Amino acid sequence: MEHFYTIQGEGYNTGRAAYFLRLGGCDVGCVWCDVKESWDAEAHPRVAIADMVAAVTSYPGRNAVITGGEPLMHDLTQLTGALKEAGCQTWIETSGAYPLSGHWDWICVSPKKFKAPLPQVLAEANELKVVVFNKSDFKWAEEHATQVGSNCRLYLQPEWSKEAAMTPLIIDYVKANPRWQVSLQTHKYLDIP
Repeated sequence: MEHFYTIQGEGYNTGRAAYFLRLGGCDVGCVWCDVKESWDAEAHPRVAIADMVAAVTSYPGRNAVITGGEPLMHDLTQLTGALKEAGCQTWIETSGAYPLSGHWDWICVSPKKFKAPLPQVLAEANELKVVVFNKSDFKWAEEHATQVGSNCRLYLQPEWSKEAAMTPLIIDYVKANPRWQVSLQTHKYLDIP
């Protein structure tokens, strides 16, 4: 759908240079999705893997973030293999609703209520990032935290339109439950595309 070199704005890799490859196609249907134009895969041109790798490696950063839409609707084995051959780190941001494919250095699962994540994807997660839209999301986050490995990083992130209301609740929750960390969409605060 789109690709661009930027700074990772949220989660564990916040602040690191990264090249984003946003793949078209998503049937998860989050009401607060900020890239709804990604949902229709057919609305976006196909791009050759070699062209994606060339775009990523044309910049000094070697962190490639595969996102969407829902990137795991595609078989990512060849794309991630080519990126790894080119010396790139491969990171994915997924809802976890589809089986894992590809070769990954970092797996961020951000589960959505509209389509449940698969237990086997949660088990592989390096990072669980739960978007907090309302107070019930804390309980929902804890339910998912029981399904990830012991080394998985746990993040609570306010949904952007509810940031003013949810951030103080997240801060209090993390203070009371310190295995969780706060994640913010710093790219939005800093106006970084």
